[in-house]
Amino acid sequence: MTDRPSSAAHGSRTLVIGEALIDAVTSAVGVSEEHVGGSPANVAFGLAALDHPVALATWIATDEEGNRIAEHCRERGVDLTPGSQGAPFTSVAHATLDESGAATYRFDLEWQLAPVPGLPDFDHLHTGSIAAVLEPGGSAVRHTLRTARPTATISYDPNARPSLMGDPEQARLLIEECVALADVVKVSDEDIEWLRPGDLLADVVTEWSGLGPALIVVTRGGRGATATLARTGETHTTAVPPVTVVDTVGAGDSFMAGLVSGLLDAGLAGGPEARDRLHAARLAEVVPALERAVATSRLTVARAGAHAPTRADLAGG
Repeated sequence: MTDRPSSAAHGSRTLVIGEALIDAVTSAVGVSEEHVGGSPANVAFGLAALDHPVALATWIATDEEGNRIAEHCRERGVDLTPGSQGAPFTSVAHATLDESGAATYRFDLEWQLAPVPGLPDFDHLHTGSIAAVLEPGGSAVRHTLRTARPTATISYDPNARPSLMGDPEQARLLIEECVALADVVKVSDEDIEWLRPGDLLADVVTEWSGLGPALIVVTRGGRGATATLARTGETHTTAVPPVTVVDTVGAGDSFMAGLVSGLLDAGLAGGPEARDRLHAARLAEVVPALERAVATSRLTVARAGAHAPTRADLAGG
């Protein structure tokens, strides 16, 4: 494949749509800390750390927590879109870690989406998790995906939260609507187990491939990740090198940021021409993006909270 400049070099802009909130994390021994988080927000921070121009369309207030999130965005070079600070209160996710560092969540949140000005100016759009499903904002997110599709590639991460998404059958309908609008889907094996209990993972990937995306990536925690090309059905699995896990907060989001970053750098995301290249791509062309995703998530779990690795971090291993 011919080398192409990175998205930062050729000015490709990414819009991330979704929740930004405060993660209140309690360790297995009862120690509590607060971090700025939210799955889509973490993806935005991850992309910015990897030198991609990125904006975040979210729903926070101008209270203490919301102002903290806005400052976090400024410090990390993520632009907040107009209307993102119209919420009556800023959402909080309460995460409790077990002895292995794995997190379980409960939420105090509301989600809406203000209209995004300048939507055609963005070449790639990412969304996922609560924002694409929870009403009243979920409908606006899916409408925005449909509106942006002619001018932008789309990535999507279901990142299921059973405590908020309710009945898995109903959630599945909304999630698969987003899958059909996306070019790239990243989903965990745990998401699939909740959404499609009893179904073989490979069967779900095959079915989703027929809905429209070019690339589906399934993550399996410490067992690595598998990319599938919808056009050919070819697969490639990348293993995770050994790592000491501090916690898993933000690991999937870091993976998503690394995957999108790699695709942007390869010219396989970032506008309709990139969409055509992605849908025609060979497996070898997407493997570097998969490897970057594994590398970023590995660096994240080795640090407390939703650490966003930089290109220098990746170079240092």
